[in-house]
Amino acid sequence: MIRSRFRASPFAVLIALGISNHLVLTGSRVVVSLDALSLGANAATVGGLLALFALLPMFFAIPAGRLADRIGVRRPMLAGSIGMAASAVIATLFPGLPALFITAMLSGLSFMAFQVAAQYATGEMGGPAARSRNFGLLALGYSTSSIAGPLIAGFMIDHAGFRAAFAVLALMPLLPIAVLAGNRVPLPGPHPAHNSHPHARTLDLIADGNLRRVFLINGMIALAWELHTLFVPIYGNAIGLSASKIGVILAAFAAATFTVRLSMPLIAARIPEHRVLTAALYLAAIVYLAIPFSRSLAALMPLSFCLGLALGVGQPMVMSLLHSLAPPGRMGEAAGVRMSLMNSMAVAVPLVFGAVGGSIGLSPVLWSVGVFLGMGGWLTRRD
Repeated sequence: MIRSRFRASPFAVLIALGISNHLVLTGSRVVVSLDALSLGANAATVGGLLALFALLPMFFAIPAGRLADRIGVRRPMLAGSIGMAASAVIATLFPGLPALFITAMLSGLSFMAFQVAAQYATGEMGGPAARSRNFGLLALGYSTSSIAGPLIAGFMIDHAGFRAAFAVLALMPLLPIAVLAGNRVPLPGPHPAHNSHPHARTLDLIADGNLRRVFLINGMIALAWELHTLFVPIYGNAIGLSASKIGVILAAFAAATFTVRLSMPLIAARIPEHRVLTAALYLAAIVYLAIPFSRSLAALMPLSFCLGLALGVGQPMVMSLLHSLAPPGRMGEAAGVRMSLMNSMAVAVPLVFGAVGGSIGLSPVLWSVGVFLGMGGWLTRRD
């Protein structure tokens, strides 16, 4: 009975597995940072811990994508799920900063292995006509876990402590492990065309004009997303907003990403991907150009919401285009390139733009990013 139910809706099961693992990632970021602070770590150490979540995926996402192309997605997804559980178990059993460093590295690396394979599977399920809708639904699931993970982590820390919080997170991947180890849901195997590229190089993907354009757009979206996360607290504090008001601005962004992803099936059925991306980049550009002129909660909250609409719809559309344009047998590798680029932004943006903003001020940085995104919109319009 259980097996037949899984097979009746394999994509729904895939989303559930992704949510389970993503809860661990988003929850671990909160628990790791707060646990480190409770152990006396300074801000630089906490920043280093958070950067470790993205550092190894930046280097290993492309090999992980190639592996998914070669052996199929089930085993990489299973290995990633086991790694997610192990990352939380380590922090549960071995309190202290060394364990937190291991947890951060293993959690980021394991989720990357799961996610690259899951993105490959998403594009294969339902065929080309369903890709935009499916990627939107997958992103909607991750929006849900992005909200629930920190809430679960915070509640457990306040009521039971850090070790209990990690222990609860360690239970989350048990569903993916059971489903994947038991082969209870049909998933794509090795792509039949993979062996037709024995000497293929990743640079070949980047050399393709259409794929290069998609990678560039993806980089712009990742840059805009990371920059919003970094600069809203800094800018809000600079103009005298309270912590609660800054939280409201960030919550408006999260609410917008959830809302627009809920509407993805309707959007995907009516508007081509490149038109959606053009509108998304133009809207994001306008927001970044307007932020330096906005100095109140009433002005910044709708801007943050509009940015969430733009970036929330952009990521699923990029994945849909990427799957359509990648050479047969190399979709996993293309997804790995995309994830490597996103993680490089997660590492570089806090370091580079934080330093630049501190030296020349926030407004020139925000205006420069706005112009850059506007150029991206023009580039996409020419597709």
